[in-house]
Amino acid sequence: MSTVSQHAAPVRHRRMWSVTTRLSAALAAAALALTACGGDPAATPEPGASAAQGAAFPVTVSHKYGDTVIDKAPARVVTLGLSDQDPVLALGVVPVGAIDWFGERPYGKWPWAQPLWGGKAPEIVGERDDYNLEKIAALNPDLIIGMYSGMSQDQYTKLTQIAPTVAQVKGFDDYSAPWQEMTMHAGKALGQPARAAELIAGIDKRLAELKAAHPQFAGRTVAVVEPYEPGKYAVFAPSDPKVVLLTQLGFTVPDTIVKAAGKEYAAEIGSERLDLIDVDKLVFLTADASTEQTVKADKVYATLKVAKENRAVFLPYETPPLGAALSFGTVLSLPYALDQLVPLLG
Repeated sequence: MSTVSQHAAPVRHRRMWSVTTRLSAALAAAALALTACGGDPAATPEPGASAAQGAAFPVTVSHKYGDTVIDKAPARVVTLGLSDQDPVLALGVVPVGAIDWFGERPYGKWPWAQPLWGGKAPEIVGERDDYNLEKIAALNPDLIIGMYSGMSQDQYTKLTQIAPTVAQVKGFDDYSAPWQEMTMHAGKALGQPARAAELIAGIDKRLAELKAAHPQFAGRTVAVVEPYEPGKYAVFAPSDPKVVLLTQLGFTVPDTIVKAAGKEYAAEIGSERLDLIDVDKLVFLTADASTEQTVKADKVYATLKVAKENRAVFLPYETPPLGAALSFGTVLSLPYALDQLVPLLG
């Protein structure tokens, strides 16, 4: 049925590196968004600096490929997951090496994380799950983290010869661990589990406050959709993190979408099945302004009640990168997304 499940990474990232979604936004610093969700996660540290200096070590972190013992507070951390730099930065540690974001936005330098890099870029040590071991070794890391990745057993074994390596979160398929689990995973590795829990609690508190402040969301149906070519749409499943965030605000997903998605990350439909998304609030993730125009020009879409009553919102990946923030789904990007998204939903 769907090509979604055939890719190594989940739909939220497959779409972001597709032809239809070129990610090239650049906005002002978004540190203020973090403050709204439980406080600034870290002061702007020097690259390579570690906020774990006062933590108790050694620590042992269990992951997909076993247990890793970290003897002392890491000062030179390399991140190999697509979004791993965010929880590491949120905990006050600036990676010395990171992965390229599919040649589109190196090492995920988004506005919500930009202030925490301190104006300096890490060494790019690979793209997606293709790691350059020589570059990694040359950085002399004392910790390698590859949570949001497809790291193989062979890659893990080779990486452990360079430095202690923490692989994917145990108990989840590759690329499927929730942001909370990855934040805690990073917190354990950096000797800061309490701080990681505090950051998670801050976002949970913000979500609860937003839900209470917007009782009109309760019970209203919602759909999150990405148009990926004219007349073709990906309707995200209830388990998708973007949809989960909206249900935490009080929205519900219609049974028709639940059944259509099945066990996939999304149901891929043509215009003839747009009746599935005739909901109370419709959220589109769009590559650019032309994508929004293409959707509105779809003759079937124009017949929907949600279109006639102007109850759809279009979140661009580019300017501002609101769709990207929602899709990136990290402890840093979610506060940024919430602060801008909730007023649109209201």
